[in-house]
Amino acid sequence: MKMISDYQAKKVLVVGLGKSGFSVAKLLVKLGAKVTLNDKKTVNDQDTLAQLKQLGIKVITGSHPLELLDENQIVVKNPGIPYSNELIQAAQAKGLPIITEPEVATKVLEASLIGVTGSNGKTTTTTLISLMLNAGFPTKKAYVAGNIGIPLADVASQATVDDTVVAELSSFQLLGMQTVHPKVAVLTNIYEAHIDYHGSRQAYVEAKLRLIQNQTSSDYFVVNWDEIEWQELSKKAVSKVVPFSRKNLTQAGAYQKDGALYFKDEKIIDVTDIKLPGTHNIENALAAICVAKIFGVKTAAICEVLATFGGVRHRTQYVTTINERKFYNDSKATNMPATQKALSGFADNVILLAGGLDRGFTFENLVPDFKEHVCALVVFGQTAKLFAKAGKQAGIKEIVEVKDAVAAVKVGYELSKPGDVILLSPACASWDQWPTFEVRGDKYIEEIQKLAQEVGGN
Repeated sequence: MKMISDYQAKKVLVVGLGKSGFSVAKLLVKLGAKVTLNDKKTVNDQDTLAQLKQLGIKVITGSHPLELLDENQIVVKNPGIPYSNELIQAAQAKGLPIITEPEVATKVLEASLIGVTGSNGKTTTTTLISLMLNAGFPTKKAYVAGNIGIPLADVASQATVDDTVVAELSSFQLLGMQTVHPKVAVLTNIYEAHIDYHGSRQAYVEAKLRLIQNQTSSDYFVVNWDEIEWQELSKKAVSKVVPFSRKNLTQAGAYQKDGALYFKDEKIIDVTDIKLPGTHNIENALAAICVAKIFGVKTAAICEVLATFGGVRHRTQYVTTINERKFYNDSKATNMPATQKALSGFADNVILLAGGLDRGFTFENLVPDFKEHVCALVVFGQTAKLFAKAGKQAGIKEIVEVKDAVAAVKVGYELSKPGDVILLSPACASWDQWPTFEVRGDKYIEEIQKLAQEVGGN
């Protein structure tokens, strides 16, 4: 870890006591900062509070007092806190720098940085890259961090100059990053997402492109080539562009052709040998292949990973089979494109469990996907009736509304027959009923396990 002086003796306000807030507060103390940690919720975890106070961190919870801004010079905010928050707006009005945890972490990082962003596929791509690097170079270590659930601040303290950090970076995180400089930046795709947070699609895209703003001609930009918009975005990069294409629109990087994946002129693997299902995972694999080849990973190591990796928890994750019905958990699908990609990986016998936070969208765009893949629909949450309406438009005869994703498990099973897939892919955020998509997915899995005990089978 580089011991920088940027925060030495500076008064820093960390807003939000989540994993990243706790981690960055500790890192800032190591860097000589005087840290105040503030959370709107009352925190009753005495162990955490004791640890923070022992480090000399001032902790204020239960509200966001505006007078904290008079005492501090820098604000490090939790990425999920919107810029419309009263405390953040007041900090902006005072001209205080507002950054996020990864901004602090990447400044002290000694390891090579690979940054992965995009609307969908970030977590799977991040994981595949790390597995390929670790398989290719067993004497070194490739860490995963960032939006994947492991704070960069923790990893930055451990990773050495010989290591690599593969960081999943969301638009929320990138918006608070000014100095991020990855050796390799990866853009999986960009769809319509998080407009309620960013205010416009243009602002969302601009946040994503912060990942390449500090790159130089000696760096690399791995970018999906399957849409003209994404090809145009690559022109903003000064780094070397390495494209990937599932549609075989370019052969300058990684691409799919005749049932196999290639990198330039070299065949890497047959699609049938890849363990992960779905066209979206072909794209994730192609992106990961590009990065692995940039770092010099041999093809045998890449193939080993693609043939054995079964998926990330909550991302089209196979859970179990009960009486010839396969259950999948895709709780991470918090927007329509993610659900469309999940459905594309299956045939026409899917019982889809969907619904969640109402962000003002309707779901007519899913009607063609429903027609092609879905035989029954179980809906829940604030958007239940909107999903039911789209299901009726698609001609789905069996549509049942339930309370939540947990209640959907048994109903989905009852609607199914042997050979069917029961897929939780909500196309919505979880916040109307659950604090995170991980909690939603975990509760869903727990209910499947209960069902397996009740009905038997395997």
